[in-house]
Amino acid sequence: MGEGAFVKNAADPQQVEKAKQKTESQNDQRLNDVREIMNSVRGRRFYWKLMVKCGIFQNNFHGEQTHDTAYDLGQRNIGLQLLADVNEAAPEAYLKMLGESKEV
Repeated sequence: MGEGAFVKNAADPQQVEKAKQKTESQNDQRLNDVREIMNSVRGRRFYWKLMVKCGIFQNNFHGEQTHDTAYDLGQRNIGLQLLADVNEAAPEAYLKMLGESKEV
């Protein structure tokens, strides 16, 4: 191994703590990004259209396991993750976004 190489060792408490802090930092950054997006009408409108395009408000199952069903369910999963981020980061913004979507 080269000098300065980092060896990941799940038994090393220091490495485990460092990985945990990195994950928490990335999670905080993602949620802060969502809060920033939710602070503007344009951001909420974009986010809403993205969730709708992912099909989170429709039944994506086509009656049997097909490529289309798998694809649509994968898109819906992404949309549901976006929705979960909004609900965690700025739950009040979801209601605002919902109201704004009815005005269009």
